[in-house]
Amino acid sequence: MTRQPYPPARRDDVVEDLHGTPVPDPYRWLEDPDDSATAEWLAAQEKLFTAEMGELAGRERFKARVAELLRSGSVGAPVWRGERRFFMRRTPEQEHAVLYTADPSGAERALLDPMALDPTGLTTLDAWQPDKEGRLLAYQISVGGDEESSLYLMDVATGTRIEGPIDRCRYSPVAWLPGGEAFYYVRRLPATEVPAGEEQYHRRVYLHRVGTSTEEDVLVFGHGMEKTNYYGVGVSRDGRWLQISASRGTAPRNDLWTADLEASSPEAPELVVVQEGVDAQTGLHFGRDGLLYVFTDRDAPRGRICVTDPATPQAEHWRDLIPQDAEAVLSDFAILDDLDRPVMLAGWTRHAISEISVHDLATGERTGTVPTPGLGTIGGIGERPEGGHEAWFGYTDNTTPPTVQRYDARTGETTLWAASPGAVEVPAVRTEQVVYRSADGTEVHMLVISPPGAEGPRPTILYGYGGFGISMTPGYSASILTWVEAGGTYAIAQLRGGGEQGEDWHRAGMLACKQNVFDDLHAAAEHLISSGVTTSDRLAISGGSNGGLLVGAALTQRPDLYAAVACSAPLLDMVRYELFGLGATWNVEYGSADKPDEFAWLWSYSPYHRVREGVSYPATLFTVFQSDTRVHPLHAWKMCAALQHAQAADRPVLLRNEAETGHGARAVSKTVELAADQLAFLAHHTGLTA
Repeated sequence: MTRQPYPPARRDDVVEDLHGTPVPDPYRWLEDPDDSATAEWLAAQEKLFTAEMGELAGRERFKARVAELLRSGSVGAPVWRGERRFFMRRTPEQEHAVLYTADPSGAERALLDPMALDPTGLTTLDAWQPDKEGRLLAYQISVGGDEESSLYLMDVATGTRIEGPIDRCRYSPVAWLPGGEAFYYVRRLPATEVPAGEEQYHRRVYLHRVGTSTEEDVLVFGHGMEKTNYYGVGVSRDGRWLQISASRGTAPRNDLWTADLEASSPEAPELVVVQEGVDAQTGLHFGRDGLLYVFTDRDAPRGRICVTDPATPQAEHWRDLIPQDAEAVLSDFAILDDLDRPVMLAGWTRHAISEISVHDLATGERTGTVPTPGLGTIGGIGERPEGGHEAWFGYTDNTTPPTVQRYDARTGETTLWAASPGAVEVPAVRTEQVVYRSADGTEVHMLVISPPGAEGPRPTILYGYGGFGISMTPGYSASILTWVEAGGTYAIAQLRGGGEQGEDWHRAGMLACKQNVFDDLHAAAEHLISSGVTTSDRLAISGGSNGGLLVGAALTQRPDLYAAVACSAPLLDMVRYELFGLGATWNVEYGSADKPDEFAWLWSYSPYHRVREGVSYPATLFTVFQSDTRVHPLHAWKMCAALQHAQAADRPVLLRNEAETGHGARAVSKTVELAADQLAFLAHHTGLTA
């Protein structure tokens, strides 16, 4: 292949002194997407990308197979309101999942179809919440990938929109009061009321009464508090108890309050502190039996469930019901009380594999387990709000499209409730869980997915994330299956910074400990090579968002170890990341460049600042999304320019810059195109041929 010349990118003499350290930033001009020079450079990068990708064999084959495997569709677990249920389902031909409702007779009706709202496919359904009786539905939609959700209300019986849009409702929970006459929700202050550059912050909790103007909404909580706070809000099924939580950005801790709405008004709830200034995450569930169930990692990094009286919700009154497990991480619970002996179902992940245990509700004694279809991932356990003996949970694994399973506590049986609607032929794969040691001796787990009977080194993609306590668990992936079916191996490392081993595991990969995450990835690569799975010239790494930071750091720290890199929606300039997108909400995970000691952590690994001229870097594909309001694409733009300038090897550095798409949900056809480009690029540079 003849290498195309890189588009010219000027290098400005921009150097800042931060805490006594000179910090060069030659491509700062690329931070302005409205500058004509930036637009010209992006247009030239698009031409280069198109020319280079046009010469790669196999892209259309990858595209066709990913599309075929995505024709499995998907299905979500039911949310019950009496005998009415709500659920999501995507059929093989649909671009987006559709929200359905089913009445007591079982007759189904589509409530919200994003393609009916917008045939271009650019509108996404971000969240939805029926009222406690199932008569009204609050839902949030956004357009073009910007995730700027607007809130609407619908009459479920008629499908008629009755209110909205209410803007500035990104990441807003909705907590209905009984009767559907009012709800609590979270909304940002108007841009005119906040300092310039802080429009994404300054959230507040409001009470809205249906049928009234939002101008009449009552400010309930949040005034004068931290600008980056996220708020949670919930109301018990009987309407008596309100709970409000506050987290500074994505911090792994929250403050928490409750209020008795029988003793104070919904407009002015008298809040009682549950925990404040405590380094722990805690959530509350007001049981049908009048007790308060507490899900917490306070003094229990792997999680525990406690119980108390709602009138005394503070930690000194908690009684352990299900204590911390020595190995598994608590993920969820549900209560089934229409039994002679009511039970609690507890969801766990053990080295990222899901399981459910059964416990006596009064004593916490473990009495059994819930059968699950295999070694996979359970996506939440649901029950009927008014109680019962049944629970529903989503299930998937590496070869199983999403299903919904039903557990009957009277019989102890689990049965298939609903399957993804599309019939697809899924290739056979072999999945192994291996353990390797990182640089400091820490044991790390990794899933390795290969063709059955595969022997000898083969092209391999190593994927990781390692941040925010998010666990890498098994799941159906058209991209992974397509890669493995073509003869490759796909490895998923459960790096520190994730949640696979609990909150201690998360904290071992954040702030001053972030280098552990990169060391874990390098050690995973070295294990795959030493065990004969692959070789460095056949090994690619892939990651997105925080995982994009991961592979960006990896390619600058160990360019010799990897042949190719797919870096998607990444954070890469860790000195200035707080100034863009939602960056200021993540300084609790990474640290702040404003503080000398934290700047030192960031400066030590910031990928953009670690690029060195004359180094042979892996073939690198940056994929970014023009409407991404979480991680601004400028990170990849600047890093791409720096790598293209520095690259000493005959390996391409390319930028795929996609318009009208954001960080999160997108139409299936857009997912297919992105996957095909990434797979074709990585296949070419690791030697994978079907």
